[in-house]
Amino acid sequence: MKQPDIGEYAPFYKKYIDTVSQNVIAELDHQANSFPSFLKGISADKASFAYAEGKWTVKELVGHVIDTERIMIYRALRIGRNDKTPLPGFEENEYVANAHFCDRTLESLADEFAMLRKANMYLLRSFSEEELNRTGVSNGAPISVRALVFILAGHLNHHRNVIEERYL
Repeated sequence: MKQPDIGEYAPFYKKYIDTVSQNVIAELDHQANSFPSFLKGISADKASFAYAEGKWTVKELVGHVIDTERIMIYRALRIGRNDKTPLPGFEENEYVANAHFCDRTLESLADEFAMLRKANMYLLRSFSEEELNRTGVSNGAPISVRALVFILAGHLNHHRNVIEERYL
């Protein structure tokens, strides 16, 4: 699948999309197993660690990845099904603050991510080229289904890098 053109998404997402190969479906599949495996290698102490005041813990960051996966796949579903209703943004900090991710184990979050991603892959593989090219409005900006697919992979790439660079 070719990368989306710059007009298919808000400029904010470029940093995510640029981390993704042309073979985005294979990358998403790989992430379904490699990310949970990576997380299960992190100690309980590190899982509850935040690298600075006001920053999320590893568990909160993973919870954010899960929440974002759900939101982006919902957007892809709506736009892919040709729903023209503009979709709202979301306040990621409020989601994390109200989710109680710190009360869970990192292993349970890893397992949840794996199952969620594997389920989402059925939807992503079902999209035709026409559906991938469909655009809608999300958070006040145009976005295509294809861009959402790349954002899913790139968002995870970004946050895995943050974990490796700042938490471990």
